[in-house]
Amino acid sequence: MRNITIIVAGGSGTRFGADLPKQFMLLNGKPVLQHTLEAFASASDEIVVVLPLAHHDLWRQLCVDHHCNVPHHVVTGGDTRWQSVKNAIDTLKALPGDVIAVQDGVRPLVSTQVIDQAFAVARQCGSAVPVVPVTDSIRQVEEDGTSHIVPRSVLRAVQTPQAFDAVALKAAYDRPYLPVYTDDASVYELAGHPVTLIDGETTNIKITHPSDLLLAENILRHE
Repeated sequence: MRNITIIVAGGSGTRFGADLPKQFMLLNGKPVLQHTLEAFASASDEIVVVLPLAHHDLWRQLCVDHHCNVPHHVVTGGDTRWQSVKNAIDTLKALPGDVIAVQDGVRPLVSTQVIDQAFAVARQCGSAVPVVPVTDSIRQVEEDGTSHIVPRSVLRAVQTPQAFDAVALKAAYDRPYLPVYTDDASVYELAGHPVTLIDGETTNIKITHPSDLLLAENILRHE
């Protein structure tokens, strides 16, 4: 029974507003992606990193420059996140008892506790998706421009790693793409499987904007 991790790092960095994609920006002296990779090193029997073909050489050089020695292999991503994950899954031999965890490459602060719990719960229940309560007030906007309040007590913000029974996840990704897929949990759920939620962490932030990188640095300083 293996723990397999897919780290999806296909972003171009356009929203980040930098020449270098955000997964390669330095966080406390190391690329963001390296932090993410190292977080999964001890819990994973196999790690796949998904990158655009144009970023393969850059990543190899960054691994040399920053002494990133975590064993992993690189798979070329697709035009969508769904295609990128599918490309990675298609390279794997999924066996009964295996668990696949899919992680955003730009969530570098995920804790060992969340990773271990995701693998353990997915092995027991078939899936494990970390979530945190929504703290902002939420309004739903209708097509006519009107809006109404949505009770935030029933809402959760979804994080990664999202972990699943490997055989079931592979079968789910063999189904045709649907526009309603927003993450791996939606692919798994719409293939007919229940999704089990686990507690995420507010520090498990996704680096999307420059301010997120500053926040990540501050979190690391106070660990």
